[in-house]
Amino acid sequence: MEKFSIREVVSQAIQTEKLGYQFYTSMAEKFKKDNEGMNKLFTTLAEKELIHEKTFSDLLPMIGDVEPEGWEDISQYMRAIVESEFFLGKNKSLPSMENIKTVKDAVDFAIGFEKETLLYFYGIKDAVKEKEIVEEIINEEKSHIRWLISFKSTFVK
Repeated sequence: MEKFSIREVVSQAIQTEKLGYQFYTSMAEKFKKDNEGMNKLFTTLAEKELIHEKTFSDLLPMIGDVEPEGWEDISQYMRAIVESEFFLGKNKSLPSMENIKTVKDAVDFAIGFEKETLLYFYGIKDAVKEKEIVEEIINEEKSHIRWLISFKSTFVK
């Protein structure tokens, strides 16, 4: 299994936020006419993904070239997450928008994406010195999951 460098891990986090932004923007547009609540939810989540992308972009220059203790295990964990269906791993990408037909489909996919992202950020937290920054993003990702679950219970029957 190929080993990630710490820089690659943070760069992948930036890509993850870009993917999230693309997905949420697409979903906001897709449900714009049919469901104002869905549109607002996905627009808000898209905006938060942009903030996270900037945070990780700002973090990148702070990271040294020395890999932290236990990096071999962390690297393997990060690789496994990136190669999941939700990330850009080898031959992977976000599913085709045609596969998301309903509000339930969109919310279920978003919850899965946020959970996978959360796992990834826990791995990053273990790998970087700037733990407080990553902890803030982890808390945001948790709030995204709570919002989505609340939305689902309220609007998806």
